[in-house]
Amino acid sequence: MRVGFDTSALTRSAVDGRRGVSRVVENLLAALERRGRIEVVRLQPEPGRDERKWRHRELPAAVERLSLAGLHSFTSAYPTRGPGRRVQTIHELPWKYGVAENAGWRHRWWASWGTRAAQRTLVPTQHVADALARNWGVREDRVRVCPWGVGPPFQVEPPAGVIDEVVLGELRLPQGPLVLCPGAVRPKKNLAAVLRGLARVNAGERKLSLVVTGPETEALRADLGLASRLGLGRWIHTVGELDDDRLASLIRLSVAVPVLSHSEGFGLTVLEALACGTPVLVPPNSAQAEVGGEAAAVVDPADDEAVGSALLRAFEQREELRYRLPERAEEFTWDATAAIVERTWEELSE
Repeated sequence: MRVGFDTSALTRSAVDGRRGVSRVVENLLAALERRGRIEVVRLQPEPGRDERKWRHRELPAAVERLSLAGLHSFTSAYPTRGPGRRVQTIHELPWKYGVAENAGWRHRWWASWGTRAAQRTLVPTQHVADALARNWGVREDRVRVCPWGVGPPFQVEPPAGVIDEVVLGELRLPQGPLVLCPGAVRPKKNLAAVLRGLARVNAGERKLSLVVTGPETEALRADLGLASRLGLGRWIHTVGELDDDRLASLIRLSVAVPVLSHSEGFGLTVLEALACGTPVLVPPNSAQAEVGGEAAAVVDPADDEAVGSALLRAFEQREELRYRLPERAEEFTWDATAAIVERTWEELSE
């Protein structure tokens, strides 16, 4: 069976800096191609092409021309017309949690009416599946939970020849204990909750530094202003975009990775931190908590004292947990993700 995979998300994530989406697409396609149960046909627009026009005009033609069983989209959008089956992916429903990012009318349309035309809708967690079930017009029998996976370089020990501490010098970071917030440069990431908790910690004898990865944004500048007002200026470090190897090294060197976002569909960072043996902080009743399971520290982001206490516990238990936390991450593999995608398309071919 030949299936077309819309890989335009790779181009988009390269532009907006959301590397998580890229890792999902790259690792899942690699697993599918390695397993060989379905033939993967990668479909991607040329640079500069209007993506919507390409998707709705050229993709249906490609299905017919290449004799494909259908199209698999890594986003909620897909061409509704043309031959073949359609599988869409809905990552999250942010508007249900008061988040403005990706909450425009197009996203809402694809998460409601778009699910009626797709033969299957994949979601990364039961948390998103439950939110969809409460949405209008969604057929639950067409929804499949398809968790993401994790793999190298996110692992408890650095690869051969890699010395993690080198990254500290390269990024001009201090040698003391670090708290890492990957990609916390967007409003939904709720960096402010971490800053307020950190201020509680650093008001005492223990001092923790906070590292934020990602490009400079208006939201980051606002949070840096908050950090200054909280007296944390000297303890905050921004390092810009990092490749996966450097990010994995920094995770392994950190005492905690808080992922206290207002809205997430999965929280790939949670899985990557656990795979590296680093404690994670997650909000209750969230996708992050579902992914982290009992290995994650659940904390109310609105409770500054609770966040600070959780950061201190992570620091104290860091070495004790190093080789226990990866056990949770080992439950999530890209082969397992690929197997769900394969079963989904095999269902549609019956």
